[in-house]
Amino acid sequence: MSTPLRIIDAATVRRLAPPEKLIAWMKPAMVSTSRRAVELPLRRGMVLPGGLGVIGMMPGYVGEDTASAGVKLVSLVPPERRRGSSHLGLMVLYDADGLVPQAILCGATVTALRTAAVSALATSVLARPEASVLAILGAGEQAAAHIPALMAVRRFKKIVIWARRREQADALAASLQIPAELVVASSVQEAVAAADVVCTLTSSREPLLQGEWLAPGAHINLVGSSSADAREADDAVVQRSRFFVDYIPSTLDQAGEFLHAKNAGLVDDSHIVAELGAVLEGTAEGRRHAEEITVYKSLGIAAQDVVTAREVYRAACAGNLGVMAAV
Repeated sequence: MSTPLRIIDAATVRRLAPPEKLIAWMKPAMVSTSRRAVELPLRRGMVLPGGLGVIGMMPGYVGEDTASAGVKLVSLVPPERRRGSSHLGLMVLYDADGLVPQAILCGATVTALRTAAVSALATSVLARPEASVLAILGAGEQAAAHIPALMAVRRFKKIVIWARRREQADALAASLQIPAELVVASSVQEAVAAADVVCTLTSSREPLLQGEWLAPGAHINLVGSSSADAREADDAVVQRSRFFVDYIPSTLDQAGEFLHAKNAGLVDDSHIVAELGAVLEGTAEGRRHAEEITVYKSLGIAAQDVVTAREVYRAACAGNLGVMAAV
């Protein structure tokens, strides 16, 4: 007997998962993660020869609410080989009862939107309430997703964008229709000098952001690097900050910024204050005072993918959206 499978494209995912909804969905996902009501094997990838890229796999299970499971298959390729997103792939959602596949979603879109939503969620509980200046480092897919998500949690009056290629930053600024002053910076230091919130959203493998440049009270979302040998920020950023993460096991395996500072003997594992889910649930203290620098290190976890896919699937079923196939 065939099983109906709903195929949900990028445009439909975006339509059904606006920032406000996604941020709300991500809160229980992160709380479930910190409660360990999840199964989250560390992501692993197959490196292809000749610099072709990496095929990665992120399986996960979330047991609270409606138990769901899923796996995201994603390709990571060098910039010169990219055909669209840097994270092309598929997200497959399963009903945990019988492990019946329910839906296939655009993996690149799920990744971009849920990552931005969790950065916004971290910003909502770690940044100062009066934060008004946002610095965005990078001008790609993640930058475009992060700005509307962050605008949903803070009333930023000014957004400063920096990118290695000035024309990309200019293009991103021109594409935005938001009630804030938009500025393109010529350097990272200029971009972050007066920033209340900083988001690093680049593919850099070496530090772009230096701790000495950060203003007192800043909150930083470290997002772009996702392997042990890549980091967007230097050791001083880690040392100066009250340091929060999405999932401690993956941090200790893959968070380049933290691992570099740890290997240099500058911090140890106790420098990780808590997972974001614990702060959201109220079992860990977040920001303690206005002058404190806070960091949220985002690696991305499968619980975020599974919950996003589940909620988009529910909405697609209710609206009879997507393309039906039989498997």
